[in-house]
Amino acid sequence: MTEDSVVEDVVPGGQGQGRSRHAAGPEFWRQVVEQLSTALMVVDPAGQVLAVNPAAERLLGRDAASVRGQDAHELLHREADGGTLLREQCPLLRALAEGVPSRGEGDRYRRGDGRLIWISWSVSPLTEGGAVQGMALLFGDVTGERSARRARAAYTSALEDLNERLTLVAEITDVLGQTLETDEALARLCRLLVPRLADWAAVDLRTGSGEVHRVAVTGPVGRDAGLEGGRERLPETGEADRSPLVRVLHGGDPVLQNERDERDEQGEQDEVETAAALGSPLAVLHRDFLRTVRATSALTVPLGARQQITGALTLVRTDPAHPFDAENLEVVSDIGRRVGLVIDNARRFGRQRAVAEAMQRNLLAPLPQPGRLRLAARYQPAPAGSQVGGDWYDAFERKDGTLALVIGDVVGHDLTAAAGMAQLHGILRSLAWDHSGRPGAVVDRLDDAMPAITTVPMATLVLALLEGSPHTGPWTLRWTSAGHPPPLLLTRDGQARYLEAGQGLLLGVPPGIGGGSRPTATEPLPPGSTLILYTDGLIEIPGSDLDTGLARLRRHALALADAPLDTLCDHLLARMPPGSTDDVALLALRLPTP
Repeated sequence: MTEDSVVEDVVPGGQGQGRSRHAAGPEFWRQVVEQLSTALMVVDPAGQVLAVNPAAERLLGRDAASVRGQDAHELLHREADGGTLLREQCPLLRALAEGVPSRGEGDRYRRGDGRLIWISWSVSPLTEGGAVQGMALLFGDVTGERSARRARAAYTSALEDLNERLTLVAEITDVLGQTLETDEALARLCRLLVPRLADWAAVDLRTGSGEVHRVAVTGPVGRDAGLEGGRERLPETGEADRSPLVRVLHGGDPVLQNERDERDEQGEQDEVETAAALGSPLAVLHRDFLRTVRATSALTVPLGARQQITGALTLVRTDPAHPFDAENLEVVSDIGRRVGLVIDNARRFGRQRAVAEAMQRNLLAPLPQPGRLRLAARYQPAPAGSQVGGDWYDAFERKDGTLALVIGDVVGHDLTAAAGMAQLHGILRSLAWDHSGRPGAVVDRLDDAMPAITTVPMATLVLALLEGSPHTGPWTLRWTSAGHPPPLLLTRDGQARYLEAGQGLLLGVPPGIGGGSRPTATEPLPPGSTLILYTDGLIEIPGSDLDTGLARLRRHALALADAPLDTLCDHLLARMPPGSTDDVALLALRLPTP
């Protein structure tokens, strides 16, 4: 096949077909091919180059004479490392053998100067009399486009990575903000970090006595108590100890350790390892942990700010192909600052909670046991993570011998509420002790005095007076309720009903609302009956309505009606459904049987 016939076969019109000879002649199509900006190569059925146009010469850095007659595959086609691609893997030769059009992208051709270029290509068979006489190959350089795509992909990946890290930090901040319990906060933290960011996580906290305790270690299968400190408290050491953990606890910068650094650099990383091996028990604990989990990369960052470091967080990766980098160090350092703040707040909350709970328990006076009457009471603090509230109970004998029963709840859930409860407790005792009038009148006096001599904004309570001989009865209950849940009465005949009379407004409602004196209700109590006073924490569960809570309490109490009074109180608290965030006060009275 001559070069002129090649031109005639590559382009239409080479044999006339009714057009002017000028337009259809070989010379015209030769000019078209030569002026074509796209590289064109024609090969014979064996894959040898028959012709190339000037664009192909420029792209390949080779002149037509040097490539004509050469095997196109052997001359040009290369692997990524520059080696010759196997012929059976060449898509161009496969298209030539099959005699079908084909196209592709991502192949590499070697230029005359040895440089590899990425090409996209399109090939069409040249036929004569139904037989394939060769192939016309159009190809172009996409090296720049591929680089641009790689750059765009890298940029997109970087954005996705940044978004993932920001999302992780935001998620950690949100989740940790939902609890004020240190153990729960650390458990949530480790569940978020492993395996999303690390294979292992360890947390060391400073104690108030100048010691350090490894409180949490989490790995691929969850929390690993065997690697935690147990009851061990290790003394802090001086700044001369160069262990990463000790340095961070003493206000040093976050530390990044990679296996490669320790293997390839005879510098600080090796010095750190040596210091850890010969240093304090704390340094040895940290070194042994890294060795046990086969760490290949580790980050140790402070929890909190430099002025207030509460501990340290260590993250570990075990895959040498994915070590931590400087960006990871920055993200984890930010997480450490946030976690330190949460731990500090949790510790402050814990101290406040302990004070409030101790105040409440100390102010809940011992119960009297007049005659054959029996009393039992319970106070249950709010679940871990919730603040102590202002729930309280009281029972005492008045000056005239009448038994007074009180259950109350100060609005709020903090130390202020607990202090307000103490104020109301004392004032109500003083008012009720020598006041012989009805309960509604006593509570009216309390309501008048409350804004002047307490810090309580609002409160609910039930004040009940039991009249009758403590030995033989008969007994009558007179009570008033200031916006409090109604008492529950259990009788020996298997009945259980709420005493809903005597309801009045909350304490602290502005004057003029409601008007008039508080009501007082009266109810005869049969022998052997049980009266239960309680706060709303026993019946109010998030996601459940009040009627459901009242029905649940009535059902459980009725099932326990014949149980000893202490057993009844304990089981009522134990049968509360999970989810309560409030504290509970419970006061029970049982009358004797004839």
